[in-house]
Amino acid sequence: MSSAWTVCNREQRLHRFLSVAMLPFTDAASVRGQVAGIGFGANIGPALQTLQDAWRRVQQHPRIHPLTISSPYRSRPVDMNSTNWFINAVALIRTTLPPQALLHLLQTIEEEFGRTRILSGSVPQDRTLDLDLLFYADCRMQTETLTLPHPRMAKRLFVLDPLAEIAGDLILPSTDQPVRTVRDSLRLGAANQQVEKSCWPS
Repeated sequence: MSSAWTVCNREQRLHRFLSVAMLPFTDAASVRGQVAGIGFGANIGPALQTLQDAWRRVQQHPRIHPLTISSPYRSRPVDMNSTNWFINAVALIRTTLPPQALLHLLQTIEEEFGRTRILSGSVPQDRTLDLDLLFYADCRMQTETLTLPHPRMAKRLFVLDPLAEIAGDLILPSTDQPVRTVRDSLRLGAANQQVEKSCWPS
């Protein structure tokens, strides 16, 4: 397994990054880079390989420094009529790209992997690749194309389980609580959300 996929001593390494990088969203802080969370998902095609390839593609951008990625998780589709389970993961990066530019990059990568975007309000469809910008430092914003933090991340175990694995003590900007606490509370009332931890191929 390449070093990009090694996840030993994650909590110790990330504590250093997150303690200094989750700074207030200001122009001065952006010069040094902000920590952002990206959700990865796919439920058609070679999903596990797609997520690995997409993570490598994200890392190719010169203004992105990869921090870590979680294990992959299998999850039953939520709020969509499909029998194809998803493979999900969450990655943390440090970037000097502003939020809208980062979103544009993620959408470009989705299209490279065959993603066809549907109209807002349409019935959710199976996806070759889904990349969601979950949070960007403590930035709170809402535009026609981007809402930060992601409006549904605190209600999705397929996001919270992998995020808790790599940064359980991170304070979610949308709840002002640690990821692990939000995840544990959601588990008590989300019996319909099935999530299973898996592993990357060696």
